[in-house]
Amino acid sequence: MYQIILNRFLFIFAHLKPINMLFGYVIFGLIALVGGLVQWRLKSKFKHYSKLVLRNGLSGREIAEKMLHDNGIFDVRVISTPGRLTDHYNPVDKTVNLSEAVYHERNAAAAAVAAHEVGHAVQHAQSYEWLQFRSKMVPIVNVSGQLAQWVIMAGILLINSFPVLLPIGIVLFATTVVFTFVTLPVEYDASNRALAWLKNKNMLSQQEQEGAEDALKWAARTYVVAAVGALITLAYYIMIYLNRR
Repeated sequence: MYQIILNRFLFIFAHLKPINMLFGYVIFGLIALVGGLVQWRLKSKFKHYSKLVLRNGLSGREIAEKMLHDNGIFDVRVISTPGRLTDHYNPVDKTVNLSEAVYHERNAAAAAVAAHEVGHAVQHAQSYEWLQFRSKMVPIVNVSGQLAQWVIMAGILLINSFPVLLPIGIVLFATTVVFTFVTLPVEYDASNRALAWLKNKNMLSQQEQEGAEDALKWAARTYVVAAVGALITLAYYIMIYLNRR
């Protein structure tokens, strides 16, 4: 998510006043630095905990299926999806999509990710309010996210001729900012459900449990960086509008 925000910065830099360009590059650098560090740390954590083989010998798929059944969910399929860190839950076709490594491997990292994605399935089954709200926002964000950068670009270029364009673009982008913050409780709750189930069912040893907690903690921080980055970007766009009025 934060990469998309950085791309939007680059997209409009060439049309900004020097002072706005300088401030924008500072923000760009900070977001890139923090986002890069968190991503690097996340990957290193998952690499480390991928070497921590589970004593119970269960694969990510088996962990996911057991958690689903323990929560009384029998209409959700666990399937493998290509790529790395591509794991997600699809509420439309009710599938827990696990990356190939998570699906097949039998380690603390795979267990953490598999249980986290099932956490979303449990949220769906129990009509978790934040997930419902987020799902309702998806169609709006899909449209506003595509239009925002173009409208903001046009608003900057035509600030004197069509001053209404820039605030419209800001409003469109604001919906994506709200979406990133709504995502936070959804992701943290899914992790909490996953860790609670792993612990209550004695699925992991103490060392494995601690590894799962640490891995999910760093995964959650990527969403925090995205939300904060989106908020700073919104403030930056507002600053540009106020300076050009």
